[in-house]
Amino acid sequence: MTRHGDNRNDRPSRLSIFMRRQRRMVRPIVLVLMLAAGALGAVAVLRDMRSEERFAPIRAKLVSLLPLRITRITVSGRYLTTEAALQDALGVRLGDPVLGFSVEAARRRIDALPFVDRSVVERHLPGTIVVRLTERRPFAVWQNQGRFMLIDRAGTQVRDQGMTGKDAQAFLQLPLVVGPDANVAAAALIDALAAQPVVQSRVTAAIRVGQRRWNLLLHDGTTVLLPEGEEIPALRRLADLQAGMKLLDRPVISIDMRLPDRLVVQQPPPSADAAAPASGGAPVAGKPADDKAAGGKADHPVAPHAAAPHPVPMTPTASTLPPLGGEPAQRRRT
Repeated sequence: MTRHGDNRNDRPSRLSIFMRRQRRMVRPIVLVLMLAAGALGAVAVLRDMRSEERFAPIRAKLVSLLPLRITRITVSGRYLTTEAALQDALGVRLGDPVLGFSVEAARRRIDALPFVDRSVVERHLPGTIVVRLTERRPFAVWQNQGRFMLIDRAGTQVRDQGMTGKDAQAFLQLPLVVGPDANVAAAALIDALAAQPVVQSRVTAAIRVGQRRWNLLLHDGTTVLLPEGEEIPALRRLADLQAGMKLLDRPVISIDMRLPDRLVVQQPPPSADAAAPASGGAPVAGKPADDKAAGGKADHPVAPHAAAPHPVPMTPTASTLPPLGGEPAQRRRT
């Protein structure tokens, strides 16, 4: 067996031996450097995303590289905001590039819409846009010094666009409260009316009197004078009278409920035709046939119904009742 001499050229260099020994350490270092570079790049992109001007070129490149399209737009919390107004503020539609708009800019535009208190706009890849609205829903319409405005439950004004579109529907459908201090006192009265729907359905407006009590104006022009601080039992009693004797369906001028033991109803003055007896001596306009023989008295008591808790004296003299929206000096109560 022939033994060859040592060949020094086949020996590895010291550098290669060192690199082989340190290979296990070099690979983790390179990986860490790559991750650090990627993190720095991500931080730079996120910083640019906060600026619309800086992120616009990056977004354009991403849109060209990733042609993802919007396939779904979900909206929650929309009650008074119109769909068209929300669509315009969002700025995108189905089929548009999902990366082709600014989420922050869309949120600012939506927050500027009437009735919107705040909003959340999110982009969920690959193609979903999520919009969540929190609206300041109007509770009533407040008329004060000739101006109409929408108010929330606390009496704070709700932004609107005037008598157009769905804003006009809100003005027409919500209850109307009139007078100083009516905005902050409206919630308790409207809640009390909601508990008596038979009365609520007939109310056109609630007028605040002296910043202490309410008058209700009904659809037929009748005014109901509610007692101060006793709106709930008064409305309950009024609903019972309507169920028992159809009081709200009668042609009367006003119903005064301020006295605790009775209510005073003011009838319209009889016309000349109504005062003349009908042919055959039949009573006219519900009056008894012997009214003329009794001396033509103005007071005509209504027969109490079993459901009515108290007799209802009919008092047509104007001096016993306050005019619409106020109280006469001789009957003003403090």
